[in-house]
Amino acid sequence: MHDAAPADRPTEVPAGAPQDAAPEAPQDTPGPERRRWMSVLARAAADQLETCLTDHGGAPAYQRLRGPESGLVMVRGRAGGGGAPFNLGEMTVTRCTVRTASGQVGHAYVAGRDARQAELAAVLDALLQDPAHGAALRDGAIATLAAGQAAARASVTRKAATTKVQFFAMRNMRT
Repeated sequence: MHDAAPADRPTEVPAGAPQDAAPEAPQDTPGPERRRWMSVLARAAADQLETCLTDHGGAPAYQRLRGPESGLVMVRGRAGGGGAPFNLGEMTVTRCTVRTASGQVGHAYVAGRDARQAELAAVLDALLQDPAHGAALRDGAIATLAAGQAAARASVTRKAATTKVQFFAMRNMRT
């Protein structure tokens, strides 16, 4: 599922540019704000995404450019959280790319095999980039989804904290 060019293939340099000039980053490289909303969309369930679209006027006309299609990605970990990297295992993901009638291109990668979730997340990503819809969706749908996800994480953290065991040395028990 990786569409990158092979490393040995030469990169194209625009006419008139110095030959030693580094190639520019792709124009659609997501900034921090887009990375945040894409993360929120990837963790939201399909029914939540459907509700967001319905609450904001429904899905616009769009064309599928890629997928939705499922595949595997390698999940990497680090020993001790910051040590040497290692391959933890493979994880199933579904990706989708769409283009709205206004020309915005949306991408989504979601964990699992839910094709509808990936498609709706890609549509919302495209709408969030559209100046006509972006601000309202960020302030409404994304803020609501992010708050719900944060509350769910806090609940899991609280439940896990109740099982925490405080270990101490025997010498601390002596008075």
